[in-house]
Amino acid sequence: MAKFKNTKNELKAQRDSLRRYERYLPTLQLKKQQLQLEVRQVEHRLDECRRREEQLLAGLSSWVALFGDGTDFAGWIAIQRIERDETNVAGVNIPVLREVVFERHVPDLFTTSPWVDDGIECLAELAKLRIELLVLEEQKALLVDELRTTNQRVNLFERVKIPECKDVIRRVRIYLGDMQVLDVGRGKIAKQKTLERETAT
Repeated sequence: MAKFKNTKNELKAQRDSLRRYERYLPTLQLKKQQLQLEVRQVEHRLDECRRREEQLLAGLSSWVALFGDGTDFAGWIAIQRIERDETNVAGVNIPVLREVVFERHVPDLFTTSPWVDDGIECLAELAKLRIELLVLEEQKALLVDELRTTNQRVNLFERVKIPECKDVIRRVRIYLGDMQVLDVGRGKIAKQKTLERETAT
């Protein structure tokens, strides 16, 4: 506990601090709830994205052996650009995937196998899913980090600052009350001595 003075000014300062902490705490608690909700939603989207990836890979399993015939897809499809935005969630700037743009070249229908078109589409979908997963993981990491910081602040206010202020206020009030009682007692003693002197003369 920090040092404090047993004065009326200290009492006022501690009351002001307590009011400030009690006014700020609900805001922090609300932010904590929003972040928890947002983390759960991102986790849900991550699970959904992973499920779609598993379904896509399961669908590929029946004809994935065709990819081993030496066909080079690099000339037909490549990622041209990844468009991302930022959005603010409960005071945290997180990335949002807008679009994955592919550069596509139509394969020669006479020299390529009939399954190549489907293979190109599957590769594009798989690449987009993996990029989406990376963005969602980044979102989750940023949100979890902010949630941890907010949780620490909530705990600091609830368990340290507010109880500390209340304890200091209680101690200063007791001390000031005791001093007031002593002052009244001294006043009575002084008055009694004055009366005794006056009656003695």
